[in-house]
Amino acid sequence: MMETERIDPLDLPLRAVELGCTGRWELLNVPGAPETTLPHGLPPCAPDLQQEAEQLFLSSPAWLPLHGVEHSARKWQRKMDPWSLLATLGAPVPSDLQAQRHPTTGQILGYKEVLLENTNLSATTSLSLRRPPGPISQSLWGNPTQYPFWPGGMDEPTITDLSTREEAEEEIDFEKGLLTVPPGFKKGVDFAPEDHPAPAPGLLSLSCLLEPLDLGGGDEDESEAVGQLGGPRRDTVSASPCSAPLARASSLENLVLQEASTAVAPPEPPKPPPQEQWAIPVDVTSPWAFEPDVFQKQAILHLERHDSVFVAAHTSAGKTVVAEYAIALAQKHMTRTIYTSPIKALSNQKFRDFRNTFGDVGLLTGDVQLHPEASCLIMTTEILRSMLYSGSDVIRDLEWVIFDEVHYINDAERGVVWEEVLIMLPDHVSIILLSATVPNALEFADWIGRLKRRQIYVISTVARPVPLEHYLFTGNSSKTQGELFLLLDSRGTFHTKGYYAAVEAKKERMSKHAQTFGAKQPTHQGGPAQDRGVYLSLLASLRTRAQLPVVVFTFSRGRCDEQASGLTSLDLTTSSEKSEIHLFLQRCLARLRGSDRQLPQVLHMSELLHRGLGVHHSGILPILKEIVEMLFSRGLVKVLFATETFAMGVNMPARTVVFDSTRKHDGSTFRDLLPGEYVQMAGRAGRRGLDPTGTVILLCKGRVPEMADLHRMMMGKPSQLQSQFRLTYTMILNLLRVDALRVEDMMKRSFSEFPSRKDSKAHEQTLAELTKRLGALEEPDVTGQLVDLPEYYSCGEELTETRSLIQRRIMESVNGLKSLSAGRVVIVKNQKHHNALGPCDHTVAKLQPGDVAAITTKVLRLNGEKILEDFSKRQQPKFKKEPPSAAATTAVQELLRLAQAHPAGPPTLDPVNDLQLKDVSVVEAGLRVRKLEELIRGAQCVHSPRFPAQYLKLRERMQIQKEMERLRFLLSDQSLLLLPEYHQRVELAGRVACAMSSHELLLTELMFDNALSALRPEEIAALLSGLGVERVRAVAKRIGEVQMACGLNQTVEEFVGELNFGLVEVVYEWARGMPFSELAGLSGTPEGLVVRCIQRLAEMCRSLRGAARLVGEPVLGAKMETAATLLRRDIVFAASLYTQ
Repeated sequence: MMETERIDPLDLPLRAVELGCTGRWELLNVPGAPETTLPHGLPPCAPDLQQEAEQLFLSSPAWLPLHGVEHSARKWQRKMDPWSLLATLGAPVPSDLQAQRHPTTGQILGYKEVLLENTNLSATTSLSLRRPPGPISQSLWGNPTQYPFWPGGMDEPTITDLSTREEAEEEIDFEKGLLTVPPGFKKGVDFAPEDHPAPAPGLLSLSCLLEPLDLGGGDEDESEAVGQLGGPRRDTVSASPCSAPLARASSLENLVLQEASTAVAPPEPPKPPPQEQWAIPVDVTSPWAFEPDVFQKQAILHLERHDSVFVAAHTSAGKTVVAEYAIALAQKHMTRTIYTSPIKALSNQKFRDFRNTFGDVGLLTGDVQLHPEASCLIMTTEILRSMLYSGSDVIRDLEWVIFDEVHYINDAERGVVWEEVLIMLPDHVSIILLSATVPNALEFADWIGRLKRRQIYVISTVARPVPLEHYLFTGNSSKTQGELFLLLDSRGTFHTKGYYAAVEAKKERMSKHAQTFGAKQPTHQGGPAQDRGVYLSLLASLRTRAQLPVVVFTFSRGRCDEQASGLTSLDLTTSSEKSEIHLFLQRCLARLRGSDRQLPQVLHMSELLHRGLGVHHSGILPILKEIVEMLFSRGLVKVLFATETFAMGVNMPARTVVFDSTRKHDGSTFRDLLPGEYVQMAGRAGRRGLDPTGTVILLCKGRVPEMADLHRMMMGKPSQLQSQFRLTYTMILNLLRVDALRVEDMMKRSFSEFPSRKDSKAHEQTLAELTKRLGALEEPDVTGQLVDLPEYYSCGEELTETRSLIQRRIMESVNGLKSLSAGRVVIVKNQKHHNALGPCDHTVAKLQPGDVAAITTKVLRLNGEKILEDFSKRQQPKFKKEPPSAAATTAVQELLRLAQAHPAGPPTLDPVNDLQLKDVSVVEAGLRVRKLEELIRGAQCVHSPRFPAQYLKLRERMQIQKEMERLRFLLSDQSLLLLPEYHQRVELAGRVACAMSSHELLLTELMFDNALSALRPEEIAALLSGLGVERVRAVAKRIGEVQMACGLNQTVEEFVGELNFGLVEVVYEWARGMPFSELAGLSGTPEGLVVRCIQRLAEMCRSLRGAARLVGEPVLGAKMETAATLLRRDIVFAASLYTQ
């Protein structure tokens, strides 16, 4: 094709002039740009659009781009290659080289060839660690389509087991009924042998299809191809055995092989043989600046043996030392360690500390990925769960997983993540659990040990490196700043004298207040002015005694801000400290844009920090919280007002801890602090190596708390570790996509099922013994007159159970309890007495509700108090042989007369007629009792002389069978507590929701309803925050209705009420590019909560991006990527100071 030279229109010696607006053009013989002239005459009218379109596109087809050669598509003729249809991948390598190491030094001594099993495994078909690694791009996060690795402690099924399970699920006849026409095709392929008759109409013969293809070539071509493929390669191998390139090294053995296979280097001079070394120097320097405690040494010894440990100790006791030693061991062993924390802020802090200590440390959070190839990775527990479900190859090299703040498993919302991760960890991973002191550490460790089939060593200590002293403070001015009363000393002794002294001091001030202003004046206003006086007097006292810095725990974000802002006259820093604070602030805030530096919260916090004050709670911007934490760790923040979230962080102790109150709001009601919560926060007092004791102060602004409440809070047992396991859609969907893993197996291994499952081995052994015993029993004779013996026995058992049910309803009713007055005769049935009238045998017994078999209509006249006094007296050895009193004798005689008068038993109270119990179940049970009594009275087997012996044989057999059924039920899936809920939830499952991390059903429904495809990225961001769109409400309502129909215990209103419709404008404007300084004025929500909302929203956009690609929606995936990019900017996603 000849190409013509392109000429710029401006270079032509012509000028185009448009005459008015009529569309007429004239050419002038003058070079220049096109020009226009003003219109003349009447205003122009628009031409008919239809005529213009016909003239341009139909009458002159040359205008269409289709006829432009420069825009036409280029095509190349494809070369036919029939052999490519027969090309197959090479067979997997059947063997591998395994390095042989010295057992002590680890030195490679040689290699041996080992045969490989199951070489056809892949990440999408197998859970085995022997499967080949996936692509490099998916080695860190894995892929939702990949299988997880086999969880440790579970029996991995063999190929035979899987095939047997598949045959049990679906039996396929491979001889008959096979499809020959694929779905959607009109014709198929006939696979019949050659001697088979002609194929049926609509089918093609395979031989006819292959005839036109010249697949032959003769023996010469075949031998020539063999020579080309095999001959030169043999020569190459013989000439240079190491010239073939090797795959990328994924282990030390492969790396050694690569080094051995490099090009031949020039010969080096022979090295002298190594000299024998008999004197080995030992490094006696400690990596820590202090002598490790006993519990730390014990934990380190077990880590050296590669054992799993559970370390329970108080806050600031030094649990991190155990984690640091495990990280050092992993680096020595050339393996990897994962450190998990409950919150992202704690992950950032640990990253800074461990990076300074070890260097090779990475960080993985929802928005940050730093050094993912490091030997130690720090992440939240949710990210580790995602990696386990996605089959990340990082798990292969994992040696330790460290769980910090394990007591966070009690969190109702996120505690289930801990259990999921512990269950899904493979067998080769060792576990380190770090927790505050808990009373059931042994039980929790026993659960993990049974789960993983390995011993867990529990190392617990209640000792504190810095003992604490607890005080009550009742002062409110400079005159009363010395009112500090010791309540609990460093030895753990509770001082009641100090408590009563605090009460007296408070009463004295109250009486003076009443005398001055009248007795009817309120005793405590609790306003800002009084709080200011309390804190000024307390801080002045602490400053005088050099007990700063101090952390003030306040259980309200608003009160934190109020108390810090109210201390305007307090300045605790020197000029040099102010200069250091100023420089640090300037350096940290320099990363923000200009308008973000002028945010009201930034300016207010800067002013507080210059005076040595700080505020720390969830409403503070993340970068400001990190600034406060760093300045506090340097000792530049003297007074920190914080909520309880500050107690769950790295080692940032203070000299003194102050509690603004001992009551908090837990989301539903106000309550006293739990012992575990109080100990966790009080543990921040006392700096190891600096303070002999830590000081804890409780402010008594109003009345002094009750002594019993204080004693329970300070010395009570902390909360036990309790299972918060529940079925989530993420868990169900991730397990359903893997055939070998069942949701029932996950439920069996949860901590909630542990009490009923821990005796499974004993149950299996008992079941085997009962089976053997049952086989040895003689069959009862049920012939002849005894033919109805089995029916008689079943009726008797049912009658007993029905009567017990009625009696339980009676004992639970109000009228039933009223009938048990003094003198009422009841029928007792327990281990000691069988259908006995009580009291009897001169005894007084304490009965449980289940011991009362029936309540009779008889009431005896007796003196109950005298009977009890006489019984108590005769329990003493001195009066044990004395005869019973007259009251007791009379009662026994009356009972004997009653028994003689009614040989079949005295009449009992009717639950319906006498006790007026009109419940349907009670009425039906009463009718069933009468029916069963009639059947028993009409039985013929009781008239047989062989009845007693045969009945005993039948009863023994039936009791054994009943016990076996109970044990089988306990060992089966039917006994799982959450099994009914699973059957209800599984009907809602969808495969796409596997890629979601939260709101799985709502987001999936929005995707399939195309509610997101037509929106712009900023509108998608506003919608995903659960904000003000009726489409979201409608979808949520539909999901709630389906959940109700499936039997889930959650109303539609509760499900829709989970959506927050308060930040639509904020998120929308932020995605459009509004500065944060202007954004803060659109809503009354604290800045820190707005930042957290946008950060979570960006993570959700990332999840939806992956889900959109999974279902083949690239346009929606691109929009989600754009939405996440629009959100990730400025102060909201400013890099953490701990990562710099």
